Amino acid sequence: MSDTTSFPTLRPPSGAVPADAPAWNPQRPSAMPHHRYRPAHDRVPLPPLTDRTWPSRRLERAPLWVPVDLRDGNQALAEPMDTERKRRMFDLLVTMGFKEIEVGYPSASRTDFDFVRHLAGSGAVPDDVTVSVFTAARQDLIDRTVDSVEGLPHVVVHLYTATAPTWRDVVLGRSRSEVHALIRDAATRLMRRAEERPGGDIRFEFSPEVFNLTEPDFVLDVCNGLTELWEASPDRPVIHNLPATVEIATPDVYADQIEYMHRHLARRESVVLSVHPHNDRGTGVACAELAVKAGAQRVEGCLFGNGERTGNVDLVTLALNLYAQGVDPMIDFSDIDAVRDVVEHCNRIPVHPRHPYGGELVHTAFSGTHQDAIAKGMAHHAKQAAEAGVSAGEAPWEVPYLPIDPGDIGRTYEEVIRINSQSGKGGIAHLLRTHHGLDLPQAMRPDFSQTVQQVTDSTGSELSPGELWDLFRTTYVAPCGEGPFVLESWSTSETGPGAHEFSCELRAEGQVRSLRGTGNGPLSALTDVLRSAGVTVDVLGFAEHSTATGPGSPAAAYAECRVDGTVSWGAGWDTSVLAASVHAVMAAVNRAGGLTR
Repeated sequence: MSDTTSFPTLRPPSGAVPADAPAWNPQRPSAMPHHRYRPAHDRVPLPPLTDRTWPSRRLERAPLWVPVDLRDGNQALAEPMDTERKRRMFDLLVTMGFKEIEVGYPSASRTDFDFVRHLAGSGAVPDDVTVSVFTAARQDLIDRTVDSVEGLPHVVVHLYTATAPTWRDVVLGRSRSEVHALIRDAATRLMRRAEERPGGDIRFEFSPEVFNLTEPDFVLDVCNGLTELWEASPDRPVIHNLPATVEIATPDVYADQIEYMHRHLARRESVVLSVHPHNDRGTGVACAELAVKAGAQRVEGCLFGNGERTGNVDLVTLALNLYAQGVDPMIDFSDIDAVRDVVEHCNRIPVHPRHPYGGELVHTAFSGTHQDAIAKGMAHHAKQAAEAGVSAGEAPWEVPYLPIDPGDIGRTYEEVIRINSQSGKGGIAHLLRTHHGLDLPQAMRPDFSQTVQQVTDSTGSELSPGELWDLFRTTYVAPCGEGPFVLESWSTSETGPGAHEFSCELRAEGQVRSLRGTGNGPLSALTDVLRSAGVTVDVLGFAEHSTATGPGSPAAAYAECRVDGTVSWGAGWDTSVLAASVHAVMAAVNRAGGLTR
């Protein structure tokens, strides 16, 4: 029984079970003050969308991905990036193929301003990459922002203001009409400053911060007004970015809000509809995916989801979710570990080992049933590829428990199956085959699995492929030369059709004897020798194979023997198949002696 006194601040729910609860659900009401919080439907007027179309749509192409690691992600770091770390992150994003990158909030800090100027003067920005900079709706901040981008060929200036009622009342202290006027004045200032740069390619983006808690008619009015003010056109569209700044509802609610805007935005062909989900409810990825189905064309987020509170939506997960559905993400993740290393260096925050796709352990199976299914799936995949005449890397992927081929994102197969106390015989056999060329007979696998579990249970640690091989060799191969019966020397000969002779010097209990036996094969003749030494041996099962290709490759042999009534397995390893077979029988004999003691 657990000791609840170990958690003195917790109060187990003790209210009466609700009268309408089914008999199988005995949960009781807790004492937590849930009444303090209102559902989204009571906090914001939701769009009257009764004929929604997004549920039946499919994701068939990647949106424009816009990483905000250098701005929104950076402002959430305990140690914001310096220029060196910012540049390393920027170079990674360019290399991966991002074509629009938000690089900073130049009016907020000298570091951000200097980094934008560094990009302008360093030639680091390719011709097809657009740099985005962020600014609040204040004239002095807008002026400094526009000053920072001088010399950059393609720029988006991202203007934002909070629009939700709570933010208007508590933070800004302005009415709805006053906030609207503030936004329009700032947008006009931005447009005028951009016009002062003849030939400069400056486009505009507006974010009604906390869009998901703002009245739909207000957001629509503000956005449509800016589309007109900024003279948007299909070849020079404005970006209306609709953030779920703080998640407050299930993802379907956000999708409804986005579809409403998608349908009602004026001059829709001149607007790029963008989303910027955060992850307060842990559903940022779902919000983004449903928003794209609902009409969004552009997604802002961070690599591995860094950001305020629980973070921005994770672009790695979003892009590779598409990839797993056969859709080109338009971004290169072929070396996911290199991406993770740079992000961890720049953010100084580790990526969780269970993080989707990129985590250290996400392609790893410890469970025996999972390992067996993966091992069988990998073997089947290789067979299907060979039959189709294509490489395994080109064949359609259908391996249990692995949604994508780890090799596609630069992961090796070494970490796919790892061995601990939860592992099974299939995974153990897979690692021995993959790393050491051993193909254990099916009947032998449970025997070795028990040995592995004894070790992992006692140590509490996992076994590496090398340690697994050492344990196998110690358990099944080494006893050939370490038990009560050791062949000092031996030879075989065929004395006639179907007749073989085995001659040897056998050390038994400290004495060496010259013995000879006969049988219908070399192993049968060996058991005859052992019988004359007082040991009754029956070979119940036998298998052998080469462990690699080419001449001189070692052979492995496996023998299941009944030795004076005790069944045991032995293995042999030698460049000679016959020698490996003899060693396997002798190992089984010596192991049987140890098993009976």
